[in-house]
Amino acid sequence: MKKQKTIVVGAGINGVVAAIELRKRGHEVVLIDPGPLPHPLAASTDISKAVRAAYGADEDYMALAEQSREIWRQWNVEFGVELYHEIGFLFMRQRPMQPGDFEYESFKLLEQRGHRIQRISSKQLREQYPAWNAERYPDGFLDLEAGYAESGRVVATLIQRAKSLGVELRENAKFWELDEAGGRVKGILLENGEKIAAATVVMAVGAWIPYALPFTRNFLRASGQPVFHLKPDKPELFTPEHFPIFGADISTTGYYGFPLNRGGAVKIANHGPGREMSPDSPERAVTKEDESKMRQFLSDSFPALANSPIVSTRICFYCDTHDGNFWIAPDPDRPGLVIAAGDCGHGFKFAPVLGEIVADAVEGKSNPLLEKFRWRPEVKAGETKEAARFQENR
Repeated sequence: MKKQKTIVVGAGINGVVAAIELRKRGHEVVLIDPGPLPHPLAASTDISKAVRAAYGADEDYMALAEQSREIWRQWNVEFGVELYHEIGFLFMRQRPMQPGDFEYESFKLLEQRGHRIQRISSKQLREQYPAWNAERYPDGFLDLEAGYAESGRVVATLIQRAKSLGVELRENAKFWELDEAGGRVKGILLENGEKIAAATVVMAVGAWIPYALPFTRNFLRASGQPVFHLKPDKPELFTPEHFPIFGADISTTGYYGFPLNRGGAVKIANHGPGREMSPDSPERAVTKEDESKMRQFLSDSFPALANSPIVSTRICFYCDTHDGNFWIAPDPDRPGLVIAAGDCGHGFKFAPVLGEIVADAVEGKSNPLLEKFRWRPEVKAGETKEAARFQENR
C-alpha cells in the first residue's frame, strides 16, 4: 500500500512504539507531545513497570507477554544498557490456591506452556523471603522469568530511537482537537492554532483520551491509583534476592510492589478501582486515606516496612476499558482516526509488540489480536473486571 503521513499524538510508551513501527514500515510520521519528554505526568514515566506473563487463564495475553519478554531481552543487548531486569515475580494468596483464582489459573497455564515457575508455601516464604508475613500467605508461586523495566529510561531511549529513524518529533506541541472535514479526519489542530494534515491520526495519549476526545468517555475511563516509595530501616530484607516483585493476593488487596531500587526505596502501589479524574486535575495527589490503607496493608503483610518513612508519592493513571482489554482500532464513525488505548494496568510490559499491533490497525492488516482489541461500543466505561473484583473482595 502507498505509505502516507501519519500523526501520532502522545509520546508515552504506546505512542513512541507506534511511531517507530510505522516509520519502519515507510510511513512519514509526526509524533506530537506537549513535553517535556518523558512527560512527567504520563503513566509510563516512572521508575519501574512489571513485565510478567501471568494473566490467569487468558492465553492471548500470556502469549503476547512471552513475545514481549524475548524482545525485552534483545533490547538490553541492542541498546547496550540493562533496561529490563529479570528478577522474578512472587504471587502469594491468603488462602490455598484453587481453580478460578488468578494465581491458580496463572500457575497452571504457565506450567502448561513450559515456564520456569516454583510453588511457594508458607515455610518456603518464611525461609527465602523473610520480609513477608508467612502466616498470612500460605500459598503461591514464583515466576522466575518475570521482571521489571525501568520505564522512564525505556521511554527516553525509545524516543531517541524514533528520532534516529526519521520520526519528526514535535515537542511543546499540544493537541487541541481533530481536524474533520468531508466526513473524515484530515489531521489535527494544535492549541496554538496550527493545523497539521495527515492521512491518519493515532491517538495514544493514555488517560488523557477521554478528555481530549470526549466521545470516548462512553467506553474509556481515566483513573488514578496511588504509588508510594518508602525507605526501609532494614534494607537487606528488600533486595531483589529476598524481595522480588510481588502481588500480595492482588485480587483481594490490590497491592503489588518492587524491591529496593537504586535510590534505596521500595515501591508499593495499588491497582483497584481508583479515583476517576483527569491527569491534569489539581487533585492528583495521594490522600491520607490512601496512605492509611497502605500502612494497614504493610502492617499485615510486611511488618518491617510498616513504619518506614515515605520518600515520595505519585498518582499513576490508567485508561481502562470495562472488559479489561486494549482498545486499538479505527473509529468507524471517523475515518482517518485510530485510537490506541486501554492500559488496564498491563500496557507497559507489552511495549515491544504494541507498535506492530497499532501499525496493523493503521494499515488495515489482519492481526488476530485486533479482533480482541476491536472497536466495541457495547463495552461501556467503568471499572475493569479486575478492579471490580478488588472492590468486591475488600
